[in-house]
Amino acid sequence: MNCFDNGFLTSLLVHFPWLQQNGYPTLFVISFLASTLIPVGSEWLLVLMLLNGYDPLAILFTASSGNILGASANWLVGRYGGEFLLGRVFKISDSQRKNAEDWYGRYGMLSLLLSWLPMVGDPLTLVGGMLKLRFWMFFLLVAFGKVVRYAVVIWLTLRFTG
Repeated sequence: MNCFDNGFLTSLLVHFPWLQQNGYPTLFVISFLASTLIPVGSEWLLVLMLLNGYDPLAILFTASSGNILGASANWLVGRYGGEFLLGRVFKISDSQRKNAEDWYGRYGMLSLLLSWLPMVGDPLTLVGGMLKLRFWMFFLLVAFGKVVRYAVVIWLTLRFTG
């Protein structure tokens, strides 16, 4: 697991040893964290679980639920967290924020369908909250994009690993 490690993950594993288990609770937590501004990915664990015979539909539901809830937490921070949290706590740079706002300017709220993308997805969900998008519309667009992404990863894994 060292190739996926960083200081945050190490401290999580020390405080919550059950996260070292490959299973649905770990996938949920890692998927949640992956959808926030914490630099961690969830696909590696999803693939590992598939290769170890876990149920693909349960994996899809677990990973998607955690990832959608993480994005919703970003929306809440953007909506209610204010400039202090965005700039000082989460260290959203002006360029990241500008990039996300540009996406909204070009593609409107449909850009949330791309909230699964690395680097741009998390700031998109934050800006969605800052722009006070209706939560139900935010939720539907983000959920659709994230479920499709995980479904594709699952399909590709099963297709090419037999």
